[in-house]
Amino acid sequence: MMNEDLGRKTLRLLEYPRVMEMVAACARSDEAADMIRNGGPREDGAETLKAQVSFAVNLLAEGGRESTGALPSIGFLFPRLETQDASLEIDEAYAIGLFVERGGELLRWFFRGEGVPRLFDGFAFLPSCAHLADKIFRVIDREGRLRDLPEFRAIKKRIASIASRIEAAVARYTGSEETRRMLQSAVPSQRDGRVVLAVKANFRGRIPGIVHEVSSSGQTVFIEPAEAVEGNNSILIEKRLLDAEIRKTLRELTGHIALGLADLEIFHRGIVELETLRARARYSRETRGNFARGPDAQKGADLFVLRAARHPLLGSSAVPIDFTMGGGVRTVIVTGPNTGGKTAALKTAGLLVLMNQSGLALPAEEAVLPVFGGVYADIGDEQSLSQSLSTFSGHMTNISGIMGAARENSLVLLDELGSGTDPEEGSAIAMAILDYFIERKARLITTTHHGMLKNYGYSREGVENASVEFDGRTLSPTYRIVMGVPGESRALDIAARNGLPPSVTEKARGYLSGGRSDVSALIRSLREKHIELDRSARESRAEELRLGEERRRADLRELSLREKEAELRAGAAGRLRDLLDESRKTLENLVREVREGELTREKTVRVKEFLRGLEQSVEAEDAVLDAEEKILAEERRRGQNAEGAPGGTCPGGLPAFAPGARVLAGPSRRKGIITRQDKKRPGEAGEKRWIVEVGSLKMRFAESDLLLLPGEAPKKSPPPVAGWAADVVSPPAVGELGIRGMRLDEALEALRKQIDAAILSGLGRFAVIHGKGGGILMKGVHECLAGDPRVADYYFSRPELGGFGRTEVILK
Repeated sequence: MMNEDLGRKTLRLLEYPRVMEMVAACARSDEAADMIRNGGPREDGAETLKAQVSFAVNLLAEGGRESTGALPSIGFLFPRLETQDASLEIDEAYAIGLFVERGGELLRWFFRGEGVPRLFDGFAFLPSCAHLADKIFRVIDREGRLRDLPEFRAIKKRIASIASRIEAAVARYTGSEETRRMLQSAVPSQRDGRVVLAVKANFRGRIPGIVHEVSSSGQTVFIEPAEAVEGNNSILIEKRLLDAEIRKTLRELTGHIALGLADLEIFHRGIVELETLRARARYSRETRGNFARGPDAQKGADLFVLRAARHPLLGSSAVPIDFTMGGGVRTVIVTGPNTGGKTAALKTAGLLVLMNQSGLALPAEEAVLPVFGGVYADIGDEQSLSQSLSTFSGHMTNISGIMGAARENSLVLLDELGSGTDPEEGSAIAMAILDYFIERKARLITTTHHGMLKNYGYSREGVENASVEFDGRTLSPTYRIVMGVPGESRALDIAARNGLPPSVTEKARGYLSGGRSDVSALIRSLREKHIELDRSARESRAEELRLGEERRRADLRELSLREKEAELRAGAAGRLRDLLDESRKTLENLVREVREGELTREKTVRVKEFLRGLEQSVEAEDAVLDAEEKILAEERRRGQNAEGAPGGTCPGGLPAFAPGARVLAGPSRRKGIITRQDKKRPGEAGEKRWIVEVGSLKMRFAESDLLLLPGEAPKKSPPPVAGWAADVVSPPAVGELGIRGMRLDEALEALRKQIDAAILSGLGRFAVIHGKGGGILMKGVHECLAGDPRVADYYFSRPELGGFGRTEVILK
């Protein structure tokens, strides 16, 4: 990725090894942990690595059964397996069996669902080594012990038989009262694998046998009884036979493993790499980080953005910083007071770049980072007495090395540029160094106290000033980064705060020239205006969110009213249907009676009573329906008043119920436009009535039967379709949104409307078909989804459903 010596030094300065040690601790394999420690950031394949880790994070979030067993280290055994007639020990063969078995579980965990990205294809085709594990576990049990195989059983049986004979011979001494008093212990012991008795020294001549040992005190003699000598000899022989049979079995097992060594090595490399991905994913999930996006070509390929970024090693004490470099800016000069956080910000930016190129989620709310071919840093005091280097010389030595290595795609971090020497000469050298890196088109972030460099930041194209914020009231830093404004060193304030006598600081202020004071005042004014602009921007964003939430509530309220209206219609229709069915039966009976007999006065009266009762029932239903519609109209009016703008206007800005206003008219809620007020025929209790153009017809409606529609100046619409479908104001949610062929802004607008409609209709998930092409639509869709708080998750579809050309969206 970069010059090896400078690269290792930069990693150490930015504390990258400490972060990777934390990642390695998440691995369940020593070999994977070593690979993580020794791997370093990547340039080639950095985005692929990040996508793989992101997929693994999603797997962890989904839960499910995950293999918790550790993966044993087996790589060191491969050279021995290449040796002719090699023989593994039991625990070594057992380790290979466990690795193959648990590696298979890890592989199945990664590929347990559908839609695994194609960037995992290399792992999907790893050779199967399950037959090796089967062979191993036929010889060794799950506890790592040798199984009782038939070839061992006969020998073990003979050993047990001989041992029982020896035990019987020894029992004649331990079981007899006469001989037991000669023994120090009634329990036999062993010496060199042979059964012996602990005999008191003064009785050693009373028990015939072979003396194997005498205790240090001389009080005990360990004697192998004569009756047990032959048995002990036989057991020794049988044990040697058993050992030979075990070595033969292990040699055969080792030979079988060696035959599959090529596949085993490939499988081992793949599984260890998969475990490194799982470890990176586990770290990313535990730290609750977010993966950085790559720069968008439309927004600028050189974009470098960190939002609320924290140093990963500072924990809860880290102060989040915002840092932006884009729009042609490739150099940022950070100024400000000592202990203000300049160096911490420099380290945070550099470390997060390295973490991004190591496939890790970053401790930041948002990050947009390019992939760098090299990251070089000169941070801290490089003074060395042994090498006769002063602070300035140490910095110049490091910077000269960086100047020789940096290229266009490099990131250079320089702390306190030009310090440690005469300020005027140091400033000149610093500007010349900046010129060099700018000509090389390297990306550069530097900190300094030199005032000349602040002017350089304003006068040089592609260079921007930044500062660490300082609270003038508390005389303490806030550690926030303010882009676009240079900072003051505030050395006098900090010196006073740290105990320098006031008389000294006042005299120091007197030495400062008036021009210097004017510059400081200008910087303070710029910072105040910048803070005010930030506050205004935050308030604008908050207002946008508030208005969006109010619009969402209004949509939900409208949907609820529509549902009530549909229920009202359905209920009224049901009651009328029941009334008609019952009335039809009664009328049919009356007609049949009239036809079958004479038309009498009694039958005539019954027919009239039926008709009168039917009329009363219809009137009663009409009264119920009118009452329910009035209640619904009142609810609509209350909701409209709550949402309307001041001054009696509707949300669209038109006067309430004025000519030209768009409305939904009547119970069917057909769209129309108010043409004028009907003053000749006022409604009940003086209620206003309006002439509304509905399609090609002009109709009169009471104001209570109208509902204002928000929007711009009305446009004459074609005649509406009758029925409920004509009342839909916004497009319905769909299960699959196709945006191929659209411009990016059109596609994003369609996506936002789809999310709104899905939430209103209760649709929890849908898919977006954006195609692959140049990837512009795909990136735009993913950025929109990532920034929408209503989206819980999104990911590419399974290959058979569209793969990278189709994105699944899950809503909260």
